[in-house]
Amino acid sequence: MRIDKYLWSTRYFKTRNIASTACKKGQVKINDQVAKPSREIYPMDKIIVRKEQINLQLTVLDIPKSRVGAKLVNIYRTDTTPKEAFEHNELLKQAKEHYRKKGTGRPTKKDRRDIEDYLDDPDATPDSFISPE
Repeated sequence: MRIDKYLWSTRYFKTRNIASTACKKGQVKINDQVAKPSREIYPMDKIIVRKEQINLQLTVLDIPKSRVGAKLVNIYRTDTTPKEAFEHNELLKQAKEHYRKKGTGRPTKKDRRDIEDYLDDPDATPDSFISPE
């Protein structure tokens, strides 16, 4: 079976076109070699898929005839992704949320001026520049 069809049928990608595009971008490796979408896979092949900043590692157990249900995916592959990869992704999400609250966007012109005034004033306290909202 082709790698793009396998990744689609085991529900790693929503469409086969997205799976093909990921292969073309070099986000899919079979046995540590970058795979084209037409590359054939066989049982016991090791596949690495880069998806959402995580390198998912899986081992092919069997080849499905067509797209399978979510409950049956484990029959056709073994997920060997280390837990550290998921923990690292969680840390990245928390770091982004800590930097700026979600949905607040860029600083406004007033925010920028307040920051510049605070940095320029040597004896300023943080409470003196908080805007009442």
